[in-house]
Amino acid sequence: MTSLPLPAAAHPLTQHPRARQTLQRAAAAWLAVALLGQAVFMLYVISLYGGAVVAGDLNVWNSVMPRGYVPGDGFGNSVLASHLLFTVTVLLGGALQLWPALRRTAPRVHHWVGRSYLLSAVVLAVGGLFLVWARSAPANPAQFWQHLGISLNALLILLFAGLTLRAAMARRIQAHRFWALHLYLAVLGVWFFRLGLTLWLLVHQAPVGFDPETFSGPILVFLSFAQTLLPLAVLALFLRAERSPRAELQWAMAGGLLLATLATAAGIGTAYLMLWRSYF
Repeated sequence: MTSLPLPAAAHPLTQHPRARQTLQRAAAAWLAVALLGQAVFMLYVISLYGGAVVAGDLNVWNSVMPRGYVPGDGFGNSVLASHLLFTVTVLLGGALQLWPALRRTAPRVHHWVGRSYLLSAVVLAVGGLFLVWARSAPANPAQFWQHLGISLNALLILLFAGLTLRAAMARRIQAHRFWALHLYLAVLGVWFFRLGLTLWLLVHQAPVGFDPETFSGPILVFLSFAQTLLPLAVLALFLRAERSPRAELQWAMAGGLLLATLATAAGIGTAYLMLWRSYF
């Protein structure tokens, strides 16, 4: 069953242009802050891990990652190296895919960057599953649940990548946008984890809820799942508000995104000070 389109002035999405415009601006503000934080994270990865390769001292990887470099394990080390390399490419590709001017003026470039982005996401997910279960088998129940949270993130990345590609090939633009946004947030899972962990440490001023020696505990289990599910929940609320004709829902979501932007900015700042600064 179809219906005639309403006149522009009466269309549900244009009844409250100010509320909708505020919602879009709030989303753009969060994205701007997030992209800045991802750029800092990307430079950290290049500086620490790439710098170790240039210096010929891969043992540096072990300073921030248990069993990062394992002498004699050529395959495992290669998987980790590709995982780190594609972390950089997926961050760059995600930023380019969200650049409206690129989509408008160079659609072919947008398409090829999108293909590279999808490939990078798949390599990241598969490599992450290998590193979690083959390189760092869980030593206790808490670590087992942490591994499950990380694995959920990887599996959702693979699912969203497939759905994004299928929608693009079918030229279903709205479905493509829907799944591409889900993929974008899922790929950022490890980044969200670091922001959440450092914010938690900032609030408590101590490793409350986990053992820093074994890096396991209930708060890490929570973050392992929340790194994926919480951003996706916010996205679901945003998409619902974006489609809604109710101005109050759009205003409320804009306010929620403002709080999310402040929390993201605080997380980026704490992650930089606690984790990344010394490697620049």
